Amino acid sequence: MIEIWNAEAATYDQEPDHGLADPVTRHAWRDLLCGVLPAPPARVADLGCGTGTLSRLLVDQGYAVTGLDFAPEMLVRAAAKVPEATFVLGDAARPPLERSAYDVVLSRHVLWAMPDPVAALSNWLGLLRPGGSAVLVEGNWSTGAGLSAEQALSIATHAGAAGVVTPLPEAVYWGKEITDERYLLIAAKT
Repeated sequence: MIEIWNAEAATYDQEPDHGLADPVTRHAWRDLLCGVLPAPPARVADLGCGTGTLSRLLVDQGYAVTGLDFAPEMLVRAAAKVPEATFVLGDAARPPLERSAYDVVLSRHVLWAMPDPVAALSNWLGLLRPGGSAVLVEGNWSTGAGLSAEQALSIATHAGAAGVVTPLPEAVYWGKEITDERYLLIAAKT
């Protein structure tokens, strides 16, 4: 699996919702995330950070970001894109990060890929300071991959969190019209 993501790194940012090169798409993601995150300089763990696009977006807003990915080639690009952030090579299912140290755990299109999503989310919640939240962007894609919002809420409940879903059907986030289910899930420990 690591080899696949290492190979994807060179072209990963070409997708409008990955690289956020289009200013309209970039601003939509900035507004969405800043609307649900605590004020900067909150500490954010960006799990499955890929090439660091969301890390860059958040650092530009004043957040303190630690990005984590298991693909070394993704992290090379992330470190070049966001030298102000800290990047760690590791498995998002069991992130080797300081527990109870983050205000937010952020992940985009990662939970669905975890071998045990309940255990992974439970581990992510353990990274949070009191009052912190997990902010997850997920979907149930037309390819058949992913998680429905209902499944993600069930995972959150089983991980010991209360979740709230906001659907994200707007093309501005994805660079194209979509027909599948995409959403933001905010989960906080109960």
